[in-house]
Formats: sequence, structure tokens, C-alpha cells
Amino acid sequence: MKLNQIKDNPGARKRTKLLGRGIGSGKGKTSGRGVKGQKARTGVAIKGFEGGQMPLMRRMPKRGFNNLNAKTYAIVNLSCIQKGIDSKKLSAAKPVDVAALIDAGILHKKQDGLNLLGKGELKTKVTVVATRASAAAVAAVEKAGGKVELLPVKINKLLKGKLPKKEQRRLDAAKTGKSGKK
Repeated sequence: MKLNQIKDNPGARKRTKLLGRGIGSGKGKTSGRGVKGQKARTGVAIKGFEGGQMPLMRRMPKRGFNNLNAKTYAIVNLSCIQKGIDSKKLSAAKPVDVAALIDAGILHKKQDGLNLLGKGELKTKVTVVATRASAAAVAAVEKAGGKVELLPVKINKLLKGKLPKKEQRRLDAAKTGKSGKK
């Protein structure tokens, strides 16, 4: 093999498109940019520009605040758990958690946690694993002979030590295994 016989592999080099070389070249005249005007020039990025009039997004009133870090909890009442146990979709022998509630068809999707509320009546001894629980719900479950296990909340490292007092007390109680009430 000689130096004058060396070639690239087929497809290794692709020819650049020749723009603006006449109408017959395929990309002539407007070079694939459409017609005249500001968008035919280089360096233009117009998003939401309405020709100088006040854009729609700036005319609309802004209300409230959307928290990007907000957590959404699946809310389950005691009556729903009792209904699931009565219809044999939930087992009282196994702990009732998010996965069990999804399998039973009580919840449809997994969210950031489970919030147990005390609406309704619980007659069966059952262990409920939740992220949050109201005082009435905990009392009703314990009255029926069961118990409520609270999972620790996953905390953003940046927020550590900056939690509201109520949330901090609840977190400390979950770590020690004691209730947050005095």
C-alpha cells in the first residue's frame, strides 16, 4: 500500500450541504430558511414574541405559588381499610402498606407516602405502615388491637435542620419510636 492509495472508510466523511448556489441546486435561493424577514436571518430566537404587543404570558394574571418540592400523599381512611378487609382484598395478618393497598385496588398509584385518617370505624386488628397518621386514626387502630408504624420522612440534605417545628418533632418521634405528643 502506498500513501496515494490511502482512502477513508465508506461513509466516514459526509459532504456538507451547499446552500444558496442557485435554484437548481436543491437548497438554493432561500437556503431552506423559508421566506424573507427576521427569521430568515441568523442569530434570531423568537419565543413568545408578538411583534411588540404585550405577550399573552405577561398579560395573564399571576396568582399563588407552585411549590416544586411539595409532596403528595395518598389519603386513606379507616373505613377504606375495613372495607378491603371485609371484601378479602386485604389480609389482616399482613401489614397494610402502600403496596398492599395498590394490590387491593384501594389506591391506584404510588405517591410520596401514605396519610392515614380516622374517618370510619376499624373492627379488625391490623398493622398499618404509613408516612403520616392523624391522632384519631392512631387511637382507633390501637383501640381495635392493632398498631400504626410511621415511616421516617426522606429529607432533602439542604433542608436538614430547617424543618418546621411540628415536622421536626414528628421526625424525632419516628426515630425514637415514641409518639410526638407530650
